Amino acid sequence: MSDGTIVRPYGDTTGDGMVQTSFTLPVPPGPRAEGAALQLANKMGIEPAMVVHSHGIGGGGGTAGEGAAFTFFVVYGSVRHLVDLAAVEVEERAYPLLSPTEVNAAIKTRLRRSLVVLGACIGTDAHTVGIDAILNLKGFAGEKGLEYYREMQVANLGAQVGVADLVRTARDRRADAVLVSQVVTQRDAHLRNTRELAGAFREAMGESRPLLVVGGPRFDPAMAAELGVDKVFGRGTTPGEVASYLVHALVPEEEQ
Repeated sequence: MSDGTIVRPYGDTTGDGMVQTSFTLPVPPGPRAEGAALQLANKMGIEPAMVVHSHGIGGGGGTAGEGAAFTFFVVYGSVRHLVDLAAVEVEERAYPLLSPTEVNAAIKTRLRRSLVVLGACIGTDAHTVGIDAILNLKGFAGEKGLEYYREMQVANLGAQVGVADLVRTARDRRADAVLVSQVVTQRDAHLRNTRELAGAFREAMGESRPLLVVGGPRFDPAMAAELGVDKVFGRGTTPGEVASYLVHALVPEEEQ
């Protein structure tokens, strides 16, 4: 069911269009709730649809969601929509991936001083797993974090760092780059916090501000310019990718 550029979802057989999705409705569990879920699924283009799981949540106790005011659903069914792979737009990486040895050599020979990097979670975000994975020595996905790079001075400021404090610390330490992780995304808090970050650095430091890099599971890498930062990393980013980008953005090109 594909000519190489047009594809459909795959479930049991190629091109059958089968998908599975989950959502919550503010309806107590029961036949009426399942009917509402099927109606929503149909409007989403899933037809025929089946409710394969439902469970009451947010109730006042009891078993099997008894007294619950909401119902969580898993729906399975077929869609008719096609995906045109030729029309898919993604942000291509514009720099090579470097090994730690190559990163250190580039900084030492071309920048000729240590690269100063600060990292933090800002606002009320207390989820440090992401920034720790990038900065801490133990790293992520088999790669050492930026603390491992001998030509970098790395400081992990931790969680719930105020934007004003981050700006002040970046100025005091003459940071080359500030890395910010945002995991909390309710009501687009990650976008609001990033815009606040960019505005504060722009107001306080103007063109002399450090490189601003943000990351988290719900960010779209194509939104950097819109958010006022230099780079956005999404889910699954590794320390090596970040280190390679810092070299690309901050270390002068080798003279020919």
